[in-house]
Amino acid sequence: MKTALVCGAGGFIGSHLVKRLKRDGFWVRGVDLKYPEFSETAADDFAIVDLRDQTLCRSVIDRRFDEVYQLAADMGGAGFIFTGENDADIMHNSATINLNVLDACAKRNIKRVFYSSSACMYPEENQLDPNAPVTREDSAYPANPDSEYGWEKLFSERLYLTYNRNYGMECRVARYHNIFGPEGTWTGGREKAPAALCRKVAEADFGGEIEMWGDGEQTRSFLYIDECVEGTVRLTRSETFAGPVNIGSEEMVTINQLAEMIMTIADKDLSIRHIPGPLGVRGRNSHNDLIREKLGWAPSESLMEGLTKTYPWIAGNVERLRQRNSL
Repeated sequence: MKTALVCGAGGFIGSHLVKRLKRDGFWVRGVDLKYPEFSETAADDFAIVDLRDQTLCRSVIDRRFDEVYQLAADMGGAGFIFTGENDADIMHNSATINLNVLDACAKRNIKRVFYSSSACMYPEENQLDPNAPVTREDSAYPANPDSEYGWEKLFSERLYLTYNRNYGMECRVARYHNIFGPEGTWTGGREKAPAALCRKVAEADFGGEIEMWGDGEQTRSFLYIDECVEGTVRLTRSETFAGPVNIGSEEMVTINQLAEMIMTIADKDLSIRHIPGPLGVRGRNSHNDLIREKLGWAPSESLMEGLTKTYPWIAGNVERLRQRNSL
């Protein structure tokens, strides 16, 4: 039986990835600071471990694994990344995790390691026009990410690829673009735009309003979790292509349009009140020519399909919380 290690297995993407690996017939060890919040882990073995501690990190990478997926990071949505208040923790925690995991894998002679980077590493000046953002993989340099989160991701990309060159490893690097879906963080300040807006729409009374940071004309693309996992597994198992490569949707929408789609699903006619808040870049969209060329695959599910599966899950959580608070 093949074996896999998922670092960050208590998180949104990691917990879904564990389920996929189990369906593929793997024995899976999950590692995180916490268990998955919304369902039982599917991992065969789950260790609560702080990967910032080098000794503890080596204790869970205690054998060879056929595949290692490194998704563990200090992260969140715009309300966490772009305030500037969490920059030191973001850079220190995530960089330390990557240094420890990669060193431990190299010492165990583990070859195939996946690293989840982010579209936040693309230059800020290439994403000022909301209608024409540039996110081709070869546009990453000259480097100028818009956040310390993006700088750390760029550094770690280079770290993994140097281990390929210097230690004969087969690390794979993907740049995720705004992954969403059921069992993702939906409240508390670290949630991303689709989850935050689903929550706000679910909480709003019919004919009411929701708040939105900025004018809502900033653009993004959003990728449903199942397609993220599919792209991740395909890249990890590629025999010839290391990346970095975008894993994201090319269906770009404004945040206003995103809110309107969610209102349509909820069958609620709400107004939007635009307020000041952290925004990130003005425009971002995935560019998928390279993944089509190298993997013969690209995400195809529409945003509306993904939201249709995500909104009822978040709305259900909102209702359960409301009932609990009313007791």
